[in-house]
Amino acid sequence: MQLTSTKNPLLQAIRRAAAAGRPTEDGLIVVEGPHLVAEAVSGAWQIEQIFATARARARYAELLLKLDAELIEVSERAFASTASTDTPQEILALMRPPKWSWKDLLGGRALGVALDGVQDPGNAGTIVRSAEAFGATGVMFLKGCVRVANGKLLRAAAGSLFRVPFLEGIEIQEFLHQIRLAAVSLYALSMHALTIVPDADLQSRVVLAVGSEGHGMSRELLAEAQPISIPTVKVESLNAATACSIALFEAHRQRNAQ
Repeated sequence: MQLTSTKNPLLQAIRRAAAAGRPTEDGLIVVEGPHLVAEAVSGAWQIEQIFATARARARYAELLLKLDAELIEVSERAFASTASTDTPQEILALMRPPKWSWKDLLGGRALGVALDGVQDPGNAGTIVRSAEAFGATGVMFLKGCVRVANGKLLRAAAGSLFRVPFLEGIEIQEFLHQIRLAAVSLYALSMHALTIVPDADLQSRVVLAVGSEGHGMSRELLAEAQPISIPTVKVESLNAATACSIALFEAHRQRNAQ
């Protein structure tokens, strides 16, 4: 099959989803570029369809052989109309994430990460990357956060989102209910907390919560959490991704201390 018209309904659906940073009506997520598509091969997401120009088919032939998905060739002009980046890389995929459960994220020796109102896709993606790097069991995007379908988030996560369990669009009350049900300790990163991150017990079953860049943590969440801070010199506070990464590193250090 080859698509050449920029008005093709399928390409238009991809264009709308990519531009809005949301899944398609069928629940599929647009993943652009050879690097992310290659990362998805070892991940848990189902690759449904691959779209590539003739030039990309030749350039990424070895990668395409690894993909068990329908391959659709698209003219360069039509492909350019679907891409959300300034320099289209002439290959994209439609993927379906798994249906993760609370048990997947909070079971076992849980080390979860909860994003509360984090809307910057770069920060959110970096947090997901750090979550995988330091052994987190999952990431929870509370309602009001950037969607995982956002292209900038996917690029910032650099493939980690294909492997790290996640839930999104979670109401705060549902999140707190599940935390209590799982008997998991909840820590909230707060620059004014008296307890600093190294003094917190992060060896037990825990969830680390980080608030939005502009508004911080919601009152409901703070009321249920143990606040912890990261001491700084001359800088009043760190951004969400940096603070969360430091806390995750400390959790990893505590859990692997001899």
